[in-house]
Amino acid sequence: MTPEEVDREFLRAYEKASRTSQKLPPDLMLKLYAYYKQATKHSQAYIPSGNSDLKNAFKLNALLQVKGLTVLEAKEAYIQLVEENIHD
Repeated sequence: MTPEEVDREFLRAYEKASRTSQKLPPDLMLKLYAYYKQATKHSQAYIPSGNSDLKNAFKLNALLQVKGLTVLEAKEAYIQLVEENIHD
């Protein structure tokens, strides 16, 4: 796929994931979160927000696991994860 096609598919996958009524397991939600943040990052420094230290720790761990991916790779991984797991 060209970068433009990946961008279109990424937006489609994001919309699908945002609209789903499926109850997704926490590990899948964390992967989607991390890929999305890596795919849309605007700077290298990102600190998860929220009022739960435990949730923030899980988010930070997920982000650290994908930090080596390029924006394009993160978009492709996000698309694949949505296609494989969300069936609305």
